[in-house]
Amino acid sequence: MLHAETAGCFRIATLVHRSLSSNAPGYLADDCQLVAYALVRQLRSADTRTLPVSQTRSSFGDRTFAATGQLVWNSLPPNLRLCGLSYSQFRRLLKTFLFR
Repeated sequence: MLHAETAGCFRIATLVHRSLSSNAPGYLADDCQLVAYALVRQLRSADTRTLPVSQTRSSFGDRTFAATGQLVWNSLPPNLRLCGLSYSQFRRLLKTFLFR
């Protein structure tokens, strides 16, 4: 039986991957911009394919896709955040990482 939190992380991570690869609805893709595209100047973190974590002021804000998606994505290992992974490859690697 799957742990509810792990299954939730799986769903959120797949939504973020689809958003970054332009296969998600626009309202989700707007919440997922890489650090490299969100900042004016180039930082070392721009090469790691991370998302800037937005600050929220309430526990309700912490549960939004914009906040949770960024935290889940940034917690993934770098080999899962590669830009060349197809959706099926990403899902397979993510299942191996989360459900081992």
